[in-house]
Amino acid sequence: MPDPLPDPFLRTRIAVPVTPGTYLRRPRLLHRLDGALRTPLTLVEGPAGGGKTLLTADWVAGLDGPVAWLTVEPGDNRPGVFWSYVLKALGSCGALRSGDLPADASRMTGGLPARLAAALEARERPVVLVLDDFDRVGAPEVAEQLEFVLRHAGRGLRLVLVTRTEPLLPLHRYRAAGEVTEIRAAELAFTPEETVDLLHLHGLTLPVAAARALVDRTRGWAAGLRLSALAATRSADPEVYLKEFEAGHSAIADFLLAEVLEGCAERTQDLLLRVSVLERFCPELANALTGRVDAEPLLVALHRANAFVEDLGHTWYRLHPLFREILRAHLRVRLPGLEPELHLRAARWLRRSGHTAEAVAHGAAAGAWDFAADAVVDDLAIGRLMAGPRAGDPDGPFAGMGPERGSPARDLVRAALRLARNDLSRHDLDDALLHLRRAGERQPDGDRASAAARLSRAAVEALAARRTGDPSRAGAALDAAERAARDVPARLLEERPEVLALLRAHAGAAYLWAGRFEEARAALTPVARAAQGSPCGAVAKEEALAHLALLDHLTGWLGRAEQKALAAVSEEERAGLPRESGSGLGRLVLAAVALDRRETERARHLLDGGARAGAEGPPDPVPEALRALVTARLLLADGKPRAAAEAARRPVPAEAPSPWAEGHAALVVAAARLAEGRADAAAEAVRDLTGDRPLCATEAAGVHLAAGRPEDAVALLDTVRAGSGAGPAVAVRALLVRAGAARRAGDEDAARKLVERALLDARRERLRGPFRDAGAWLRPLLAAPPLRELAAGWLTPDAPRPDGRTVPTTPVELAAAELSGRERDVLERLAGMMSAEEIAADLHVSVNTVKSHLKSAYRKLAVNRRGDAVRRARALGLL
Repeated sequence: MPDPLPDPFLRTRIAVPVTPGTYLRRPRLLHRLDGALRTPLTLVEGPAGGGKTLLTADWVAGLDGPVAWLTVEPGDNRPGVFWSYVLKALGSCGALRSGDLPADASRMTGGLPARLAAALEARERPVVLVLDDFDRVGAPEVAEQLEFVLRHAGRGLRLVLVTRTEPLLPLHRYRAAGEVTEIRAAELAFTPEETVDLLHLHGLTLPVAAARALVDRTRGWAAGLRLSALAATRSADPEVYLKEFEAGHSAIADFLLAEVLEGCAERTQDLLLRVSVLERFCPELANALTGRVDAEPLLVALHRANAFVEDLGHTWYRLHPLFREILRAHLRVRLPGLEPELHLRAARWLRRSGHTAEAVAHGAAAGAWDFAADAVVDDLAIGRLMAGPRAGDPDGPFAGMGPERGSPARDLVRAALRLARNDLSRHDLDDALLHLRRAGERQPDGDRASAAARLSRAAVEALAARRTGDPSRAGAALDAAERAARDVPARLLEERPEVLALLRAHAGAAYLWAGRFEEARAALTPVARAAQGSPCGAVAKEEALAHLALLDHLTGWLGRAEQKALAAVSEEERAGLPRESGSGLGRLVLAAVALDRRETERARHLLDGGARAGAEGPPDPVPEALRALVTARLLLADGKPRAAAEAARRPVPAEAPSPWAEGHAALVVAAARLAEGRADAAAEAVRDLTGDRPLCATEAAGVHLAAGRPEDAVALLDTVRAGSGAGPAVAVRALLVRAGAARRAGDEDAARKLVERALLDARRERLRGPFRDAGAWLRPLLAAPPLRELAAGWLTPDAPRPDGRTVPTTPVELAAAELSGRERDVLERLAGMMSAEEIAADLHVSVNTVKSHLKSAYRKLAVNRRGDAVRRARALGLL
């Protein structure tokens, strides 16, 4: 029987909605919608309040041709009702001539779709038909008839469907043929810049950075932004409101509860409320929270309906952030007291499934501190507490853990968190060592069932050794780790390689502090050579490379030190580690190398970078000592001997003194005394330095020579053990001291030969410091051939060549290999006077990417401006 039209005709349903005064036109989306004029079908799909309708209304308002608009209602599932309104809409815009078709299709026959398609196909200009809220059409018969009309109307029809869900049309055919234009939720989302403009229309001013935070919270959801903007206009401090508004108690909550939650079946509502405690979830995890087995079809249906359930891929989902906030507030009202139990259920499921970090977070949220700490320790996740972007985070999952006693794992976690703190104090250190001792007392080494826990404790012991500069503790930690690792399942070690890497890096740092260089190198080298996949592993590798670089520097190998330090900095940048995650030691070593080459401005620049990198990190004896020494030597270069001596003697947080740090500090003090004309005081400052530290010994010999004590200088050099593995810096200083002593003894020929050997060794390393420090006796030798030619171009400025020409000195600041290929590409275009925008277009990247490459290149080249970068790159032969 034909379907009658029971309701009076409503003209408002075929009227194009009017955009409000606070509507923001978005040209990027309007341009995308222009594709609707070239394809038969256009799909504007997104969630409730996503801005679909107003966007489409704004677009059709600018069209020249006929536009028919129909807002679909649930009753339109009846074909007669649906086609009656479609015909009315088409007739009202003049798309159908009078008499072509009956205006009332309530008594339509089966031939109406064919007649309509024929009438539209005969048109010279296409008509745009917009069906808003098309998700309300669930009748397959209506969808089939609509697809028939679309297919046979040819160029006479452009169909635009505005919908929350995909329509019951064969979209795969249109997609395969390239005959559909699609705008989905991700494109509908507001950008931070659009958000700023939208708020401006509401009379609000918000910085882009604050707008970005608001977009992150709302996912750029149009209705959420508009509703929050309206509420903010009534607030005394709109910016604070937009940052801190409670989604669960706002107009946004009313909107989402009415539009989404209340329209769901009871079991779907229960599912949504329970998974609101999760950042992400899969059907199995959702079932664990509901106690049912129907999560998978419910989640698939919610995602297809654009019901604020986002598909993350691989069967994982998450809720829209605002929807999640609102659901959690609703959960506390509807099911009070259930939230901790849900967190605990989630924690248990996540840990069984191998998702330790999330299990820990939910265990902590449930107040199950023993469970959370045991998961960290027994799953070897302790490295994440000791290193990485959030190491020692006071706002991390254990922020709410009280002082009450619990499992041994609790003590170990407390110790790790305190040792990794950026603001580590003496009290925190003592407290950490106390908890570490308690963990050991309550967890015997012989317990094979807790091998992972013993390995975790060894890792924390190694960190304690590094913080205190205690090599004995480091050695014990390495021994304990070796024993425990044999009993840990191989699979777990493969999943958590950063634990052993961090342990060895920390132990190596403790050995280095104590001057046990060979043991330090043995611990650090495997870490530096291994590939590290996780952020924690990258921190370990960067620290190992930086400490090995310092080892090379302390033994006189400048080139090797520079290469390893550059590799440490590159590892930090490659892994995307924030500066505060490390100690800045790599940059400090580069600064020390620059000082040995008398590149003081570069050293100053690198010292600033190292200070920024280590400023947010926890106190660490090795970088703290090197930072003090580099600062002191720069003060000497600036002619401030008293300040230099004070900087060198700056106290360093460590349980025991470091022989190399004390030795180099004594050398700075001696140099300061020499600068003040106090030769005897200078010699006294280095009286205790011996040949056990070749670099210190050769510098101390230089002090004795400058103090007029050549016999003492040579005697000290004779204590340096042959075959000690010392590098060119040691050899050059020793040769110059012996040359100075020979010249004082009147042996000019021997002095000249020794200086010649020193020049040949130093030129490869660009080692200028020893020659600048040697004193006035060296200048006449360097001014006469053949030494003049050996010094030309790298040691002495504008040195004449045999042909009479001069060779300007061009200090090389960095190894060219440090720049990445993309950084070189950007520099080449920069040299061609291209702007950042032009470079971005030429390289097919974003402007922000170009700026990131430029910033990295500036840092590596030790410059601050474009022109300086180009000049430095040309000097290095990069351009």
